[in-house]
Amino acid sequence: MPLNTDKIDDAALALLYLTLHDNCRAWKGLDWDVLGRLHDKGMIHDPVGKVKSVVFTQEGLERAKQLFETMFKR
Repeated sequence: MPLNTDKIDDAALALLYLTLHDNCRAWKGLDWDVLGRLHDKGMIHDPVGKVKSVVFTQEGLERAKQLFETMFKR
């Protein structure tokens, strides 16, 4: 079954927003392929490394907040 990776990436970005800390960081406990695609799309800075969190780009932070509110707020 083919997957819609754009929808998966949007959901992942919204879930990253759920773990937001230090104004622009999120815990990177998601699939490496998803994190790589989000990096390629300019939503997060390079996720590779020992640090256990990723840093949102300004565009990524704004999009993550928008997606989080759309998907998860009542």
